[in-house]
Amino acid sequence: MKVMNQLALVDARVLPAPRLKYHESGREKVCNPSVGQWNMINKRMVNGGSINHWACLTFASRLHPNDIGMFCRDLAHMCNSIGMEMNMEPCVNITQARRQDTVESAIRNIHRHSAEVLTKQGLEGKQLELLIIILPDISGSYGKIKRLCETELGVITQCCLPKNVQKGGKQYLENLSLKINVKVGGRNTVLEDALYKRIPLLTDVPTIVFGADVTHPAAGEDASPSIAAVVASMDWPEVTKYKCLVSSQGPREEIIADLYTETMDPQRGRVGGGMIRELLLSFYRATGCKPHRIIFYIDGVSEGQFSQVLLYEMDAIRKACATLQAGYLPPVSFVVVQKRHHTRLFPENHRARDLTDRSGNILPGTVVDTKICHPTEFDFYLCSHAGIRGTSRPTHYHVLLDENRFSADALQTLTYNLCYTYARCTRSVSIVPPAYYAHLAAFRARYYMQDEFSDGGSSSATARLAPTRQLPKIRDSVKEFMFYC
Repeated sequence: MKVMNQLALVDARVLPAPRLKYHESGREKVCNPSVGQWNMINKRMVNGGSINHWACLTFASRLHPNDIGMFCRDLAHMCNSIGMEMNMEPCVNITQARRQDTVESAIRNIHRHSAEVLTKQGLEGKQLELLIIILPDISGSYGKIKRLCETELGVITQCCLPKNVQKGGKQYLENLSLKINVKVGGRNTVLEDALYKRIPLLTDVPTIVFGADVTHPAAGEDASPSIAAVVASMDWPEVTKYKCLVSSQGPREEIIADLYTETMDPQRGRVGGGMIRELLLSFYRATGCKPHRIIFYIDGVSEGQFSQVLLYEMDAIRKACATLQAGYLPPVSFVVVQKRHHTRLFPENHRARDLTDRSGNILPGTVVDTKICHPTEFDFYLCSHAGIRGTSRPTHYHVLLDENRFSADALQTLTYNLCYTYARCTRSVSIVPPAYYAHLAAFRARYYMQDEFSDGGSSSATARLAPTRQLPKIRDSVKEFMFYC
């Protein structure tokens, strides 16, 4: 066996970055990203959300109340300046949590107090739309806050670290505004080609894009379940808003159990349910049309499980579609997204400025689909982000089923373009956003179970045989939005 000491030379090409559309009232209505990044200067969000009733609760003892007041004013001003409509004044005064209060009791108090204030103002039935929480100096309360607000109170929250509040800065406020906007139902930017229906096999007919991921408990922690998250786009043709559903299942199960479920009803017989069916119905309610095409990105499946996952999950998608209407079988493209691999790509001439990004990595948009890919199957490596530090890791996309008959170029371009629609920053990201959002949502749902499984590693046989604990239900006032961002 001989091992060459030179790197293998492969052919690559660099896809062009898409143009992004911003609001007509801004000075820059469209944006051409440069090397995978851009900024919000002279731009306004394409659809700004509105927040009339908000409050701020602080647990940070070392921050002066005047600093917190200034931070909230600056944040509200930033939100308004880049396209949102946010009331400059909170509906109740900025509240400092008392020392004797637990995190939970302080949040319940401000929630109750704001409801009383709104009722006195004749706004009965109106709810707190955003709660800004400045976290305690000691870490560990983030999960409790999210669980309480999202599964019990039904309030959207934005948590901030005390050190970031103290430092402030335009960039931090801008990033916070981008997150808040999507949490209250706005859109930051959309692909110009999507708006004018110029993306092949996405904008020609109503298309739904799914993302799925499963997170597993830490090694040795067999008492806690694996958590599956599925997100689906709710706006067509823009494809930027994603609704998310989460469910728990047996530890270390890679196949998503709740994609399709059946229950027996005494009157109606077998009744279909599950995550796919619910998301398809939500898409129909949001857009007024049923999807004619499904694109399904799933994260974290190893090569040994390809056939098993495809078989089970395609069956679940088919059954979910069939329960909605007899003969309803939209074509599906099923794509596995892999980040954990050992393939690295380097520019042949790393001194050529026009062939590398700032950190000396390959340019965002670099695609390799020959030589190092499968000889007969449809797969490709795509580096869709600009590296910040270290060597960029390209993402490996493996198409297990393609009933939509994408050309290699069409699917690579679509996947790369979607990487520019990630809501939390003005950069293109390394994995396609629906898979990224599913990953965030699954991690968020793990917080909902933290208190129940805080005993660490109980790895007894009884823990494994016990029925899987169900996740608490996310409140309707939260789950319609991108609360997991």
